[in-house]
Formats: sequence, C-alpha cells, structure tokens
Amino acid sequence: MAVATPALPALAEIEAARERIAGIADPTPLVRLQADGRADIHLKLETLQPVGSFKVRCAANALLRRVEAGARDVSTASAGNFAQGLAYAGRERGVKVTAYVPETAAESKLDGLRRLGAAIVALPYDRWWAMLAEGSDDAGFIHPVADPDVLAGNGTIGLELLDARPDLAAVIVPYGGGGLISGIAAALKARGSNARVIACETEAGAPLRAALAAGRPVTIPFDSGSFVTGMGGPAVIPAMWPHVRALVDDTALVSLAQTAAAVRLLVERHHLIAEGAGAAPVAAALARQQAGPVACIVSGGHLDPGHLVAILGGAVP
Repeated sequence: MAVATPALPALAEIEAARERIAGIADPTPLVRLQADGRADIHLKLETLQPVGSFKVRCAANALLRRVEAGARDVSTASAGNFAQGLAYAGRERGVKVTAYVPETAAESKLDGLRRLGAAIVALPYDRWWAMLAEGSDDAGFIHPVADPDVLAGNGTIGLELLDARPDLAAVIVPYGGGGLISGIAAALKARGSNARVIACETEAGAPLRAALAAGRPVTIPFDSGSFVTGMGGPAVIPAMWPHVRALVDDTALVSLAQTAAAVRLLVERHHLIAEGAGAAPVAAALARQQAGPVACIVSGGHLDPGHLVAILGGAVP
C-alpha cells in the first residue's frame, strides 16, 4: 500500500513545533559563506544540531506528538540522520527507537545510532526504499518524510531563515525524500516570503529533475554507493510528488566533484565538516547566477572519516 500524501502544515502548526522541540533541537545560525567574489551566499548550519543534522527537528516533533498520544516504542526507515534524531529525542523521553537502515548507510551514522541506544535493522537498499514508498506495518512507525509532524518540524528552519534574513531571494535545499524542502517551503509561503525554493540534486541520482521533466515520478539509475548519502534516490516518493511539484521553483544539479570541492571549501574557510548532502547546496550556489541573498541548507555533518581524508587530499571518493 502506498504512503498517503501528508497535509502541509499551517503556520500555527510550524510555530507550535518550534515551541515543542525547544530544548531538544537548537536554533542554528545563518552565516555568510567565505568564498572569493561571492558575498551573497549564506549557510544555515544544521550541522550544529545535537546529532549533527536538521533531522532532530522533525524527528523530535514527530516523536513528542506520539508521546502525547501515549506511545513508548517507535520505529522508522532512515539512511541514518532521521533515525539519529529520533533516537536522541527518544533517549530524552525514555522511548525505544528501532531504525531500519540501508546496508549502504554511512558507518558514521550507524555509530551515532549505536551511541544513542537505537536498535538497528539493516536491509538491502531495495527493501529499505520500499518502506519509504509503501510504509510499514509497525504500529509505531514514523515515516521520515511523509508525515505532517515531520513537515512541521522541518518548517521551523524556514521560520528561522526569515527571522535572520527576511529579504532572502532564494533557498537551496538538498533533495532527499522531499520532506525538508516541503516543510521549509510551506513556512516561507505561510510567512509571505517570495524567496525561490530550489531543490539541489547530484549526478549520483536526480529523481526530482527527472520527475519534473516527465510530469510524474519516474524510476532512474541511482548510485547508492556514492559518498553523498541522505539525498537522491531511484524515484520521487509518490506521496510527496504533489507537494514538491507545487512548491519547488527550480532544481540545481551538481557533480560529485563539485560537491567534494564544496566539502573542502567548508573545511578550509569555516572549519566545518559537512556531509555530501550538506555541501551540495553550497556547490549549487557557487555555480548559479542568482541575484540577491541566497541561503544554503547545510543539512548535516555525517561524513565518513575515510571520505573526508580522500576529499581533503583532492580526490572524489
């Protein structure tokens, strides 16, 4: 059975999510990128969250809503970051978390899950992806993307962006399942912002670009073994297609080499480690000609040490 399309959160629901997750997820700064010749690019540093990823926002909001309803056990399907956010919030509230992860999940993310006490179930990539498309029979299953509480948690980023820069011309968001970009876009539009919402994808797999070209979700080749994890996939999750088709203004495609170069730039200029999905929007911003201030969602910092060493040495792992 396909996952149902979640309702987009209203502004009041996003504001309530911000209050609900206070003390678990932290507001993050928006800082200017130190790049030669570009003074209009800004970084939303979600790497500074307690679990090193924006996912703690949406995971905490969804989990706390379940706790309010009496849940004590939850599960999810995640490449690692959402599950870490869920495990972190679960540890804070005494809730057991089970994470279904793909066999290709980054070891750094698995280490984080173990440290936070989550139970881990590794699945072949195809079986794991099927959970995202079809959901799960687990009573406590929280979909990491297609869940209204997840979208509301992600929307808190949009509120913070406009609090810091109400004049934003564009926001570049890494495209994974569509939950992050949908939540941010919902918040921007609810607050009356005219900022363009741009979905960033890499050459490892660009399902949204393919879907927009075809007018419907289509299956594409996807390299699940690239160093860029947490974004891309073989297809747009059908449940999210109505939202991303309506909310996304444009897409940006970057190469793995451009993404690796952005990782190096963030280390060298900001002493910041970003995973591929977090660095890709920076690569996109540097490659685009965009008038006005641009915000890049640096979504997470879970980069395998071996990949980081290779990238700093000039290679593309």
